[in-house]
Amino acid sequence: MGNTYKINIAGCERELPLCEVSENLDIAAFVMFGDVEVTEASARELLKIVPEHDVIVTAEAKGIPLGYEMARQEKGEYVVARKGLKVYMPEYINVEVRSITTLSIQRLYIGSSDIKKIRDKRVLIVDDVISTGESLAALKKLVEKAGGNVVGMAAVLAEGDAVDRDDIIYLEQLPVFPK
Repeated sequence: MGNTYKINIAGCERELPLCEVSENLDIAAFVMFGDVEVTEASARELLKIVPEHDVIVTAEAKGIPLGYEMARQEKGEYVVARKGLKVYMPEYINVEVRSITTLSIQRLYIGSSDIKKIRDKRVLIVDDVISTGESLAALKKLVEKAGGNVVGMAAVLAEGDAVDRDDIIYLEQLPVFPK
């Protein structure tokens, strides 16, 4: 490691560490946890360009700061799709997901109280980084299972080939680094 990638995110300069995801590929690791400045600025800038929506949905865990901050700034609601079942989720729905930064297949769950927040609502899906799109696809499927209408999908960064997608909104491009 040791190498970094310099990026400007919503007016905030950052040096992202390069991390190996395979013997042929490194990615620049963007982690919003603990970076209040980037989280607040990214939420503010995304809210200027996303479609009207009633509720924000994000996946546990790295999308939580962004989903929370966007909902806080607009005085709205957000729902977190959990990666594990909780005792307070006796009735739930779930879908499978495989992400570039996760080694195994996971499940995303939402319980009945969150299903009620989504059903018949305009839903904006948000995440920190869109790369392969697997997490987005799983969230979209989960929202549709809950009876919600996905009106947009947004992220702070689009990584690699995701920059060519015409169905997402993002603030900045993040290259990948083949070896």
